[in-house]
Parts: sequence; C-alpha cells; structure tokens
Amino acid sequence: MAHQNNSSGYLKLTDRLNRFPQGAPQSELLYKILKMFFNKKEAGLVALLPIMPFTAKKAARIWKMDLVKAQHILGNLASRAILLDIKNNDETFYVLPPPMAGFFEFSLMRIRSDINQKLLSELFYEYLNVEEEFIRCLFTEGQTRLGRVFVSETVLSPQNRLFVLDHERAGHIVETAKPIGLSMCYCRHKMSHLGKACDAPKQTCMTFNAAAASLIRHGHAREIETSECLDLLQKAYGNNLVQFGENVRERVNFICNCCGCCCEAMIAARHFALMHTIQTTGFIPEVNRKDCKGCGKCVAACPVEAMCLVSANDPHSPNKKKAKLDDKICLGCGVCVRACPENLISLKTRAHREITPVDTLYRTVLMAVERGKLQNLIFDNHSLWSHRALAAVLGAVLKLPPIKRAMAIDQFRSRYVNALTRWLAPS
Repeated sequence: MAHQNNSSGYLKLTDRLNRFPQGAPQSELLYKILKMFFNKKEAGLVALLPIMPFTAKKAARIWKMDLVKAQHILGNLASRAILLDIKNNDETFYVLPPPMAGFFEFSLMRIRSDINQKLLSELFYEYLNVEEEFIRCLFTEGQTRLGRVFVSETVLSPQNRLFVLDHERAGHIVETAKPIGLSMCYCRHKMSHLGKACDAPKQTCMTFNAAAASLIRHGHAREIETSECLDLLQKAYGNNLVQFGENVRERVNFICNCCGCCCEAMIAARHFALMHTIQTTGFIPEVNRKDCKGCGKCVAACPVEAMCLVSANDPHSPNKKKAKLDDKICLGCGVCVRACPENLISLKTRAHREITPVDTLYRTVLMAVERGKLQNLIFDNHSLWSHRALAAVLGAVLKLPPIKRAMAIDQFRSRYVNALTRWLAPS
C-alpha cells in the first residue's frame, strides 16, 4: 500500500496532513477519499505546502515553478475549497485547512457536479462512522478540544444570562462576525446520500470571518446579513439543534447546528462519552424529579443520550418513570429544557467552567503540544517561516499555562535537541 501511494504522492500528502494537530489516520479508505480531491500531481504539490499561511511567492519557490503558474494552481485549489485564500490588505495568503473542520466538510456544503458526492459520502461514512479511528483521534486525543457547545440562549433564565460571557453566546458570534456565509450542513447532506438523514433543516452551516470570505468568494457559501443569520439561529433552536462551533473566543470561523443522529461531533460525544470529546457549556440541567411525569421528551431530544428514564420508585405506580441526567456526559446545550412540556428542567451553572482558547493559533499550539506535534509548527521542513509567523507561534507558546508550557519545553529537550545532535554527529 505505502509503495503504491508513495509514487503518486498520496502517502506524502497523508504525511503532510498528519503534521497538523488534526490529522487523518492512514487507511485504504483515506487514499480513496484523497484521490477524489487531488490528482497525482496535485497530491505531490500540496504535500510540500507549509502548515502556516503562505503566499503564492512562497509556494512558487517551494514548487520551483514560475509565479504565474503557482498562482493558477493555488487559485484552482481555492476554487474547489481545498485551500482557503485569505485577503490581507493587498496580499493574499493561502492555507491548507485540516480535513476536519476543513476540506472534508467543504466538499459537501453545496450541491456540486465536479465531485461524485454520493460516492464521497459513502467513503466518508465508512472512514468516519464505521472505522472510527479518524473520529477517535480527532475528538479524544489531548485535553484541548476542537469544538465547543453554545448554550441555547432561548432557555436561559434572566439570572443565568448574567453568567454567560459574550464568547459563550452563539448570538454574539453572529453579531460580531463579518462576513457571514451560509451553506448546506455537511453531515445531513452526507447522510441524505445514504438514506439516513433526518428531517432537520439542511441550510444551517454558518461560517464567519476569514473562512467565510474564502468560501463565499468561490461559491461554497452564500453571504447573508446578520439579521438572517440570527433568524436561522432561532430556527435551529426551534428544531432542537445543538450549536457546535470552533473552540476559540475570538474570530470564530464556524458554528454548526447539529442533530444527534447525523452530526459527527454528536455521534463522537455518544460513542466516547466519558472521554469528553466536546468542550461543554458553563451550565448543567437540573430536573425537578418531584413533579416529573416521565414523558420522555427530554430523553428523545438529548443529542448525546445524557437523559434517561428510571423508575420513580412509587409503590402505588410501579411503572411510573422519571427523567434522570448523567452529568458526566451532558454537554449543557439546554435542548432538554426546551423539550420539557411541563417546564420542569432548568439550567444551573457548573461548579467548574472550561477555559476557552483565545484564538485559532492559540488552540492549535495547545493541541500540538498535547499531541506531540509542536515541532511541526515550529520547524516546517518544507519552507522557511517569516519572522512574524515564528514570533506568533512562539508568543502563543509563552502564553500557555505552566503545565502545558513545561510539556512544550519537554518536547524540545527530548525530541528536537536529541534529533539534531544525532544528525550532526559524524557517522
């Protein structure tokens, strides 16, 4: 397998994807998926690209080709949502996003004819939902999570609203983002090709800021106004969808409105429940068990099966049930609060609140430290970084909590220095 793909560049491309904290475990299915995105030449070229954002000039130097030809290739890849092109003043930077959240999802966020979306959906389902190694690595390795849940703002009491920080509110993310892109839900689109999709709305994938600008530019998202996005958020609340977004405080790039049956994040939360695959909200439901009638609507609504019905222990009604929460796996989304017809579930603040990383770079560094991949961010063998990029990464490292900073220093000592001395030692 390795020999076959090495000659075509797909193995090298897989190695490139796995230098990023969010990688993609090698698999026959992965190679089939990559071949749907990249031809052999493209696979070899993309395998050489830096991890951090780069210019067309840098790509041209790496690829050893003239600038115009490099710009054409990069533009083509960006038009297919494999690369994101980011406009910064008069300069364009490109970045290869990870498979998820990244070009896997982008491929199904609209109806398109350049890819066999039915076949791709089948491959995705086998790779992500059957093999599960990809999902396990993506959601369970390390402590810093890729995504977090936003609490359903419609069920917050006036008192609880006092405890919600701006970055914990999906509404605030929408109100402060520019531009805003709307696309088809990748998960439900994928499941529709398999005949497994639920009837939840599909036009619910929200992208923001730099990611949205690139997707809008190439027709993978429709630009919408803030008011329309807020209306769609209310529609998502009404359909008991969970708001799952990028686990950062500033410049959030996406919010998905997830159902429990189709969406990979919710499926992972159920399958790996006690491993806490998603950062929870600062709230937890509380059931009024004295008055609960055991209708089970909260159980049906919960996307991660944190609610169940248990015996009410009523000797006069031996079949009577009551709702019970498993707080160890609850996301704190608040969907169950809305689902209760008797208003017997309320939210209370958690005793412990998770700290959300400041921005994408900070989260990426945290994930790299925890997954033993920090060296890939600092020493990119395929290109030389600018001083600004290097300073940004090292600055983020220096802001890490003491324990994680110690882990980073440990990696430098145990891996990079030893490898360097072995490389320099005479044979």
